[in-house]
Amino acid sequence: MPVRVRYAPSPTGSPHVGNLRTAIYDWLLARKEGGEYIARLEDTDRDPTRYKPEYIQDIERSLRFLGIEPDEWWVSGGPRAPYVQSERLDRYREVANQLIEKGHAYRCFCTEERLKQMREQLQAQGHSTGYDRLCRHASDDDKKRNLEGGTPFVIRLAIPLEGVANLEDAVYGHVEFDYRGQDDPVLLKSNGWPTYHLAAMVDDHDTGITHVIRGEDWLSSAPKHVFLFEAMGWQPPVFAHVPLIVGTDKKKLSKRHGSTTFTEFIEQGYLPEALFNFLVLLGWSPGEADRELFSREEIVERFSLSGISTHPAVFDYDKLKWMNGEYIRATPIDRLVDLCLPYLVESGLVANPPSEEERIFVTKVIPLITERIKLLSEVGPSTEFLFREPSEPEEKGRRKWLTGDRATDILTQAVRWFGMTRDDFSEEGAELATDNIATTLGIERGPVIHTLRIAVTGRTVGPGLFETLAVLGKQRILARLERAKSWVISEE
Repeated sequence: MPVRVRYAPSPTGSPHVGNLRTAIYDWLLARKEGGEYIARLEDTDRDPTRYKPEYIQDIERSLRFLGIEPDEWWVSGGPRAPYVQSERLDRYREVANQLIEKGHAYRCFCTEERLKQMREQLQAQGHSTGYDRLCRHASDDDKKRNLEGGTPFVIRLAIPLEGVANLEDAVYGHVEFDYRGQDDPVLLKSNGWPTYHLAAMVDDHDTGITHVIRGEDWLSSAPKHVFLFEAMGWQPPVFAHVPLIVGTDKKKLSKRHGSTTFTEFIEQGYLPEALFNFLVLLGWSPGEADRELFSREEIVERFSLSGISTHPAVFDYDKLKWMNGEYIRATPIDRLVDLCLPYLVESGLVANPPSEEERIFVTKVIPLITERIKLLSEVGPSTEFLFREPSEPEEKGRRKWLTGDRATDILTQAVRWFGMTRDDFSEEGAELATDNIATTLGIERGPVIHTLRIAVTGRTVGPGLFETLAVLGKQRILARLERAKSWVISEE
């Protein structure tokens, strides 16, 4: 049977990195096995404090950014549409009623007040606060009276009262659950909308899902889901529960650790291939302990569910930044310029859209800072001094390298020698001009280099001086040197 996997996000929040990791695993398994990868929208939670239509856009943007668009989903459609749960309510009600007819589900007429009192009483006695199954054991007369009287009800799954649920998990292996530790979950709410326990399982069956990859936190619910499949006479999918993602403090990843929503990482300037590579390795091993950078093709070739760990995966932000820096440096310059331009536009360093002249200049600028940045969002602050004349120099550097007659002499000779260079001089030309300044003044090259750097860039550190001068070009350099003369501090 061909592999069919599904990614099933809910628009109750912008997708979390753990959520997208599952989507990547789905995509990888489908590609490795020559199967199909679908996505459906689990939008049955309509609480206005959580559900927001813009989260659907975030989901779509994230999948496209990673390059893992589904073969079938609510955007493109497919043979088993619709792929949106709110458009399938009648189907969920149909299955819930079939479960009642089979004796595997029942109507629960308990009020919220009664349930609250029950939980409080059980908690006071030190017992589990799961439903006490009052309506499961109600008489036929009571059931009929409530139904005819129009009493609101939910539909609950009638979990076996004894016995063991067996699960062959693709990650955890054989797992047994005692049914006596399970309560009767709600399948259909009183408003006719399904819960996850019903809707997800019906969707998995109806769309022919063969493998369900989901977080380890759903493992405790697996017996309910396996039983529902058995109760309906359906073949259950293979479940693969993947480890949770934690911070370096070994606690579940949350905002206190840093960014967690995927769109935040996009906006900060992480490359798709870096995020793909990093997230894949959060809980999965390719079997090569001494290597961490893999192409997408290499990952597809090596991927299998057996490589997924049962141990929590640590989200190391520093490691992700390092990996992103490696991918930035490996990116061809034309693509890197395209990636950096939006950040330069946002910083106001180039026009929107950039002119051809600006693009040519950016193509010269970017190679200067690729060794220094780890995020695309750093490109603006890292290159601003190349696009704009510094309003003032760093004070410490000014006092050290722009003080006294020697600084004035260096700037004067710099104007002379750079004025004689070609307009399109090279790094070698910049170095030659610098050497000529030092020779003319009879001093070491070091002070000349430091004075030129602070005069032209306003900074004491940065990319190589000669490369920087070659990128800035003759006219910019001369204008900055003239201005720097006003920065020179007189010796007292």
